[in-house]
Amino acid sequence: MAIESEVLVIGGGLAGLSSALAAAREGADVRLLSYKQSTLRNASGLVDLLGYTHEGDGPLTDPYDAIPALPEEHPYRTVGVDGVREAMAMFDDVTDYRGDHTDTNALLPTHGGTVKPTARYPRGAAAGLASDDRDVLLVGLGSMVDFDAPHVAAHLEAAGVPFDARGVTIEFPGDLRADAKVTRYAKLLDTNGEVAVDGRMVGARDALADTIEPHLDGEKRVGLPAILGDDHPGAVRAALGDHLGVDVFEVPMGPPSLPGLRLEDALFEALDEAGGNFETGNPVVDYAGEDGHIEEVYIEKNGAKIPVSGDQYVLATGGLVGKGVESDREGVYEPIFDCHVPHAEDRYDWFDLDVFGDHQFARFGLPTDEQLRPLTADDSVEFDNLRAAGSILGGYDFAAEKSGSGVSIATGHAAGTTAAQEVQ
Repeated sequence: MAIESEVLVIGGGLAGLSSALAAAREGADVRLLSYKQSTLRNASGLVDLLGYTHEGDGPLTDPYDAIPALPEEHPYRTVGVDGVREAMAMFDDVTDYRGDHTDTNALLPTHGGTVKPTARYPRGAAAGLASDDRDVLLVGLGSMVDFDAPHVAAHLEAAGVPFDARGVTIEFPGDLRADAKVTRYAKLLDTNGEVAVDGRMVGARDALADTIEPHLDGEKRVGLPAILGDDHPGAVRAALGDHLGVDVFEVPMGPPSLPGLRLEDALFEALDEAGGNFETGNPVVDYAGEDGHIEEVYIEKNGAKIPVSGDQYVLATGGLVGKGVESDREGVYEPIFDCHVPHAEDRYDWFDLDVFGDHQFARFGLPTDEQLRPLTADDSVEFDNLRAAGSILGGYDFAAEKSGSGVSIATGHAAGTTAAQEVQ
């Protein structure tokens, strides 16, 4: 007997969580299925709405103002400006991110030394805005080779930021292993656990501040890699800031990302509070249905296929990176429902010889109707009770546009809301 739900969401990333949360807030009985841990732990934790146009113009000041000029097949055109605003309002309601009182993008420095336009950002990054003219000291850790503070500072200076940036590298106080994970640093700072410094035991927060303090030279802001606590990042930043007499901020990092993990926790907590159910660890591998209607899907568990059913389905399994879209020598395809993925027959047309050229593969994904239902090659609806959301959608290049998170939230909200309304 199949496990039943009114709305069944497949995929545990930002789009899947947004879909499930939107449906649950509409009062639907929701179940979210995720094969692996959420991809948010690999994300920076920033929420990019639209940083650049599809033609490469930008960085954009007002992303909403640019949406009507996007190509008709772009997911934002399907959802509409009002739909994007409604989705971001839901996001703002369940997170404590900054940027929710303005339509304009903020500019934040990244761990690579670039300046990135983003619509929402964690409170821990707020003091690091590139529009702030206060000088910055960037502090890297010798064990974290993916954040070279002097290199980042030099790149920011070259980018023309309105402040002086300087970078130093220190060793985290105590005897942590050289290969300690970011979560090890975060937990130590969360609990303010003691570390050995010059033969005496000192709380980790004071020890870190004491190590940084000699390097300050009048700067009013100090930026560190995003390791400043998982459960209590605000308290960690405040303690360091009080000790040093400056504002402390985190620089968004690559995976594994503590800001991404914090966002994941906030969204799963919101889904739980809204009454949604979720389970992870087993992939959805097949479905049953006929006449354009899905009856149930099957998850693989210990070699057996377990049926799970819903009245409405949302597919949010990701794009080429997330394996929601796959390719082989025969073509490009969606592996669960075999939905149509437009692509050139000649594989050499999938990419451009120029590294930064117009690569077709960057826009691989499912075409949909105005309700986000996937379409066949002849523009018919694939299934009347299936909607798609997030990077599995085609018609846009999220990496070039800096629109990935925004599209996931907006289309997830639209798909989940519409699915819930269908069952009521």
